[in-house]
Amino acid sequence: MEKIFKNLNDSQSAAVKQTEGPVLILAGAGSGKTTTIISRLAYLIEVVGIPPANTLTLTFTNKAAREMKERSMAMMEKNGAYPPLLCTFHKFGLLFLKFNIHRLGRQNNFVVIDTDDKKRIIKKINSELPTPLIASEISRYKNSLMSPDDAYKQAELFNYKQIAEVYREYENHLKENNLVDFDDLIALTYKLLDENPELAQETSQKYQYIMIDEYQDTNELQLKLIQKLCTSHNNICVVGDDDQSIYGWRGAHIRNIMEFDEDFEGASVFKLEENYRSRAPILKTANALIEHNRSRLGKSLIATRGEGEDVAILNSNDENEEARKIALKIQKLLDSGVEASEIAILYRVNVLSRSIEEGLNRAGIGYKLVGGVRFLERAEVKDLISYIRVITNNHDDFSLKRIVNKPKRGLGKASVDKIELAAHAKGSSIFEYIKTVDFAELEALVKKKNATTLKKFIADIDDVARVAKESTYEFIDVLEDTFHLKDIYVNMQDGQERILNMDEFYGLFRDFIKNHPEASLDEFLNELTLQSEQDQVEGESIYMMSIHASKGLEFEHVFVIGMEEGFLPLVGDGSDLEEERRLGYVSFTRAKESLTLSHAGSRFYKGRRSDLAKSRFFNEAGLCDGSLIVEKKTAYKKGDLVRHKIFGTGRVTGVSKSGREFKLQINFAGTKRDILASFVERL
Repeated sequence: MEKIFKNLNDSQSAAVKQTEGPVLILAGAGSGKTTTIISRLAYLIEVVGIPPANTLTLTFTNKAAREMKERSMAMMEKNGAYPPLLCTFHKFGLLFLKFNIHRLGRQNNFVVIDTDDKKRIIKKINSELPTPLIASEISRYKNSLMSPDDAYKQAELFNYKQIAEVYREYENHLKENNLVDFDDLIALTYKLLDENPELAQETSQKYQYIMIDEYQDTNELQLKLIQKLCTSHNNICVVGDDDQSIYGWRGAHIRNIMEFDEDFEGASVFKLEENYRSRAPILKTANALIEHNRSRLGKSLIATRGEGEDVAILNSNDENEEARKIALKIQKLLDSGVEASEIAILYRVNVLSRSIEEGLNRAGIGYKLVGGVRFLERAEVKDLISYIRVITNNHDDFSLKRIVNKPKRGLGKASVDKIELAAHAKGSSIFEYIKTVDFAELEALVKKKNATTLKKFIADIDDVARVAKESTYEFIDVLEDTFHLKDIYVNMQDGQERILNMDEFYGLFRDFIKNHPEASLDEFLNELTLQSEQDQVEGESIYMMSIHASKGLEFEHVFVIGMEEGFLPLVGDGSDLEEERRLGYVSFTRAKESLTLSHAGSRFYKGRRSDLAKSRFFNEAGLCDGSLIVEKKTAYKKGDLVRHKIFGTGRVTGVSKSGREFKLQINFAGTKRDILASFVERL
């Protein structure tokens, strides 16, 4: 017990000891949120005597889950044979579906597809409408628990009826190929619990103590899932910070944390306000900025690390001068002995990274762009993943089509299309068709040489699959030796880099199998799909990333660029000023020792150079004169659902000023209207 409470303050200790009933731990940035939640888990198991298997702790990134698991296990001595389940929401959904998806008439050896795969399937079904729009709408349908029939009935415009039809075909494709997408991991889990009360009761009794990290980032569906998990009890403890709710654009709902006591009656609330991360001047600036927000539960960070450097302001004429100045400051930090990985450059809009990248390159300073082209999305890596997908699931047609001509096997698109049509006519996958069809029939579709090549390709896949069953670790060498995938890139200009990426992937695979000797190939694939942006943060280089990607991270020295009206805060196009302030607050509170806020008088953006005004946040944070702008507040933001007495229910797609009023651009099931905010009500 001494180990658990040794480093806790009074507020943290009180939150840890409150084990029964609903608990809200309102944890400011750097206030020891992770320490508190893992101490509470250790207290439940070590002191109260709750079996580890009866606890469930959910968070949002693999990085956070790994860290929390390691730290909580280090606190426990009698943790038993089964460690507590501590994972992301999506990993929980994956595990739950492995045991229960058969109740939906589906097999449990499904594979999770990523966003790139999802878009490819959609494009195959419909290449006329914009693929990102269809993907986004399908995601919204799933998170709103709408079936393709529901989506079709709701649609009024032809385009939205088309999207509903694509949704229907997309769902059929997933079921036929035993695939699930990211949204399914939560939506299907909720569906199973909702349609099977006895399963909900049984699952709730299994997980008698539930803790949720980063609760401000939960969406409506995740809240519904949590409520199902609390069917038989109300032992739910959530940890979060309403001032760090910055994911409204992707469905996170700040009301979940603001109205926690309405969703779970009788909640105990604990505030963690002592900050163990940042120096006093940084916290003073962050507190001053966030106090301008009206929709907050209210708390103020208290510095425990004492005074430090004042927040620095960098004034530049343009982005090139800004890049030179930042490179110079970073070089001085590096020369003074600061580790590169303790320095970060943050921005609200990704496009701002370009000029800074050029400046760092000129100065010879190494950097890592987090959230750029992710390693797993590089073409050569996607090819390897597609090979593994076909080996684990022969019926995965779109993965097979990606690799059937890699390395080149002399097959044109027309030949592949003919085979696909013939396979579908027989109700078969492409793989199964090539494997079972008579050679003469295959030769009638494609040239004899191609028919021979295809038969060999399928036989080779089968051979490698047999090796995978016997020895997963050796499989990756056999894959390369059989298909010679590196040879594809030998004579390319960037071939060496691509081959290094492939070697990195092979190493990643071997490392996974070494740590999980009993794991199957589809478990490896699912683990890859659950990777997040923050899993890239490791190694020795300075980091550049969006403010969104930085949440949950901390660095000794932080530079925030683009502190201008239009960049931070982002204005117009339905932006929510309160969420923009929360983004500013998040960026400031990443810094431990020094914070530098940079603005430029002009930037080259979207094809032209524009003069820019200083961000109002300088003024609001009490640092210096900024653009003092007092605006009438609108309660509406992009994405909100509203009701109009004539047009019915619609979704806000934009917000703009109209005299003293706010004008909303609203999509009423495909019909777009501009309506003054005072004529609608929020749903």
